[in-house]
Amino acid sequence: MTDKNYDSILKMIRNRFHAEDGKFVPLHAPTFAGNEKRYLEECIDSTFVSSVGAFVDRFERDMAAFTGAKRAVVCVNGTNALHMALMLAGVERDDEVLTQSLSFIATCNAISYIGAHPVFIDVDYDTMGLSPDALRSWLKENTERDGDGTLRNKKNGRRVKAVVPMHTFGHPCRIDMIADICDEYGIELVEDAAESIGSWYKGKHTGTFARVGAISFNGNKTITTGGGGMLLFNDEKLADYAKHLTTQAKVPSRWEFVHDHIGYNYRMPNINAALGCAQLEEIDGFLKSKRETAEVYKNYFSGSDDGVRFMAEPENSVSNYWLNAVAFPSREDRDRFLEYSNDHGVMTRPIWELMWRLPMFEDCERDSQENTIRLADTIVNLPSSVVL
Repeated sequence: MTDKNYDSILKMIRNRFHAEDGKFVPLHAPTFAGNEKRYLEECIDSTFVSSVGAFVDRFERDMAAFTGAKRAVVCVNGTNALHMALMLAGVERDDEVLTQSLSFIATCNAISYIGAHPVFIDVDYDTMGLSPDALRSWLKENTERDGDGTLRNKKNGRRVKAVVPMHTFGHPCRIDMIADICDEYGIELVEDAAESIGSWYKGKHTGTFARVGAISFNGNKTITTGGGGMLLFNDEKLADYAKHLTTQAKVPSRWEFVHDHIGYNYRMPNINAALGCAQLEEIDGFLKSKRETAEVYKNYFSGSDDGVRFMAEPENSVSNYWLNAVAFPSREDRDRFLEYSNDHGVMTRPIWELMWRLPMFEDCERDSQENTIRLADTIVNLPSSVVL
């Protein structure tokens, strides 16, 4: 590819984001277009700015209604939500958790907080999410049941406890097939929906296919609370337990301080929830804008002869297109475009470094990682902010 190809791509991006005058184009900036200031002022005036307040309760109700979950429980960030989800799924120290190495590090960090071990399974190329075929293949070849019926890794004897797929850049993975495999093998499914608020698979919102799913509201997400996360539940009892554990496991009392478990201070402050309520009111418009941006990219790259492929939403899916992704013909092309675009004021990024290439996880078990490596070598994220 030549500088002329790159200039054409950057011109298209600048036109979409009204930055023809050479303004910097960020990858994904937050948009505040509704009641954010009003709700923050209400929160401050109420003096309930910490972990208790009307906006916390409202945000949980509104998110449950939006996603179709029975319950939602807020957390201080998405990583804490994942950590709590794994604990609620019964993952313990020295268990194995099957996940994808094509993920943000929070997924593996949450596994590591418990003292469990990630095992890296390949992804499907079209979804960029955990491959059900690769999952089944690994389980068939590498696991067996002990005398008590516990599923264990043949090589090291560790219990295989859970599977954590991730909906990469908001594109749903084949989560129904993964759920069926988990049921077949008797292992827990924990859904990492951190990036996929506003994404549906076969008419069902991501994060609601398992007993517990986790969403992120970091500053660069489709909607934001500044920092923040949420647990989604189809089990009322499990949601009650999660609420209890994330609020220091404090037993309700008018004045006594009694705690009945080791708890966690994972509570989202009311002031963050106020921002979330306002953002959620605007989500339909945000999603509409993001899909329009995706269509601009899709049309541009389908009509170009530079060999760049736009990663469209998978079959049976409605994606939020959190971050638009394109695959370049080679790693060399990818790296040249990353350098050129960032040198010319358009922020682009590669996919994350693969988890098993990091020193903390280099000894973790993994399969062939064929699609994972191919995607890591070629994917670039393009600017994806909401356009008003």
